[in-house]
Amino acid sequence: MTISVNAPSSMPTNIDSGNSLKVAVMAKEQQKVEGDIAMQLIEAAVPPPTGNSGHNINVKV
Repeated sequence: MTISVNAPSSMPTNIDSGNSLKVAVMAKEQQKVEGDIAMQLIEAAVPPPTGNSGHNINVKV
């Protein structure tokens, strides 16, 4: 299967399905890596809890 695309003259106009599948898989993996990095940054930015406020639950009846 070949896909034709409208592209500038310097770019190829036909995409082989095997290569496009490989590129799509690589793009998906890259997005996952970037998402994991973003989550690590968000988690690192959350300040650690200070003191005991909110950590103890009174269960006496």
